[in-house]
Amino acid sequence: MEASLNTYQDEQPPLQAENFYRKHEKNSKLSGVKKDIEKLYEAVPQLVKVFKIKEKIGEGTFSSVYLATAQQQAGCEEKMALKHLIPTSHPLRIAAELQCLTIAGGQDNVMGVRYCFRKNDHVVIVMPYLEHESFLDILNSLSFEEVREYMFNLFKALRRIHHFGIVHRDVKPSNFLYNRQLKEYALVDFGLAQGTPDTKIELLRVVQSESQQEGSVHHSVQRSVFGERNFNIHSSTYQESPTIKLIKQSKVMDVASRKLATKKKIISTKAVNNGVAKKAANSCPAILTCDCYATDRVCSVCLSRRQQVAPRAGTPGFRAPEVLTKCPTQTTAIDMWSAGIIFLSLLSGRYPFYKASDDLTALAQIMTIRGSRETIQAAKTFGKSVLCTKEVPAQDLRTLCERLRGTNSSCAKSTSDMHTNSLYEPALAIESDKKVEFASQPLGEKIQHLKNNCHEGDNGLEIKITEKATDLKGWDRVPDEAYDLLDKLLDLNPATRITAKEALLHHFFKDIRQ
Repeated sequence: MEASLNTYQDEQPPLQAENFYRKHEKNSKLSGVKKDIEKLYEAVPQLVKVFKIKEKIGEGTFSSVYLATAQQQAGCEEKMALKHLIPTSHPLRIAAELQCLTIAGGQDNVMGVRYCFRKNDHVVIVMPYLEHESFLDILNSLSFEEVREYMFNLFKALRRIHHFGIVHRDVKPSNFLYNRQLKEYALVDFGLAQGTPDTKIELLRVVQSESQQEGSVHHSVQRSVFGERNFNIHSSTYQESPTIKLIKQSKVMDVASRKLATKKKIISTKAVNNGVAKKAANSCPAILTCDCYATDRVCSVCLSRRQQVAPRAGTPGFRAPEVLTKCPTQTTAIDMWSAGIIFLSLLSGRYPFYKASDDLTALAQIMTIRGSRETIQAAKTFGKSVLCTKEVPAQDLRTLCERLRGTNSSCAKSTSDMHTNSLYEPALAIESDKKVEFASQPLGEKIQHLKNNCHEGDNGLEIKITEKATDLKGWDRVPDEAYDLLDKLLDLNPATRITAKEALLHHFFKDIRQ
């Protein structure tokens, strides 16, 4: 009987076996979510009386988001989003996020907060739930007019938070919820927010000053995603200072021992830093210049340089040049760059547009679109020196987007084939070991290479082109103002990059009610 069972399993078609494993995986995930919901009820018992938790809609290292319903006095049920922050989250960071939601949220497309529950170390923030579509699912079905409305409403949200001196630092499609049918929008997730020097959010000022005093230790982790059902999405980078680590440890210490531990830690850190600095100074005199440029090694001069600490939060592909180059002064302009990348994806029909394994590759990809000379010149304005092995010309944004979307009449056939075959491929993706090759090949040449290798006369391709031509949804009439705005959003110099307030007054939105 065992032998016959094995034979039956071996004879199963590949598709049937795949469906079986997929179903098993789905059941396992549902079982895991059910346990998580039970644990949440145990951790915060107050929730049982008010909410019926339905499912988990987002998960990350620092929080999980659940869909729940609340019974209203009128007898109807209202959907809510419950964001459960894990106990190890820094209390100041949690309080700062809450303050952003309560002061800036609730209007102009910024998510507000309804309630907050706390039990010991567990905190649950309750927000209105916005039914929304996945950006990836609707990207290539949006009309040009819908894209215009989407960007207008994103700028409204950014104008709102920037007015209060909030730098979101993680602007991306999954953090800007969009209900296509109701035309409703919501900017969410202020877990990485920082304040400007004149911020009106007092706790952001406290968090920032503490971070600057202690110095940040950076490491990449996955953050929570509100409303994104793909739990494996690449997400943000969070920074944790020695202060945070100390606060975590302090729960098992008394006050006296905590002070002693803090004092010892400061002394030992200073001693180590001084020792490293002296050793570096002795081994590598200041007059030496770097000799590893354009090679596959790192010289002792570069190794001895002190690592600069600067915020680099955000999601890969959406980080501004000043973030990638570790510029210590970062303003609301980094949010506007991220909005520009979203606009670039909408105009080109490609998401994610950039996909890089590290910051240097990401910078090389930006050079491929904006030009190496322009990037190097912009970096100088914020005190950074960027070297590039070869000059890369800037791309014309209209030509680039039309080729990628397949609406350029001169290459409609070839690029439509490229577009159909790689609909959800990043427009620019390269492995980290091919930086030089990538930087030396402009995107125009890549597209030309694809054009030369397209198969002409494919019947399936011709049908798709015909269908595309019958319903272009306004993509054949994109005005110059759209690309002018995109150019201003992707200004490499943060000092001259367009603001949210200025963007809303741009001629591109001339007939949209403010």
